[in-house]
Amino acid sequence: MLLGKVVQPACRLSKLPPPGARRPFWGWLNAVFNKVDYERIEAVGPDRAASEWLLRCGALVRYRGYQKWQQDYNGLPTGPLGKYKIEAINATESCIMYRGFDYLDGLEHVTEIKLQKCIYIQDACLQRLSETKNLQKSLLQLRIISCGNVTDKGIIALHRLTNLEYLYLSDLPGIREKETTVRVLQQALPNLELELDLE
Repeated sequence: MLLGKVVQPACRLSKLPPPGARRPFWGWLNAVFNKVDYERIEAVGPDRAASEWLLRCGALVRYRGYQKWQQDYNGLPTGPLGKYKIEAINATESCIMYRGFDYLDGLEHVTEIKLQKCIYIQDACLQRLSETKNLQKSLLQLRIISCGNVTDKGIIALHRLTNLEYLYLSDLPGIREKETTVRVLQQALPNLELELDLE
């Protein structure tokens, strides 16, 4: 599984301001890592397939009933299909992007997601996240930090996550109408604890 060893450096290098023609290459490579393999989802189940996608892109996952974060693609646990259910996703500095979000559709046990310094996360990603039926039921905590392409529109879309209990927003320069955005979220989700660290 050489792919797992190649992935992390590729995602990290893509964040450097590469000279000239290198930038399109890293964007292309990260898009390849995000391509959804529906046959793989069918063969190994949604949690295993999503784990492979997330780790390929440099994110971490934690499984229900386990404390340790899984970060090594080559060290993904084996066992009966369906044994390991993703409970938490830490996508800090990962290269996850919209085209890979179909992997989230089959996840039924995700209670927390952290999106930090994700260069490809934008409003469409948050809209897609909030429209994912299973996440509408299971997601309790969401942290969005230093994602420069996120605007008020994406944050407001989160109102569809009806069971969300905690939302942390920090260093999001694209949020221009903070008061309006907060008001919309609080009206839609009256039980939401909203923590802000925005300029």
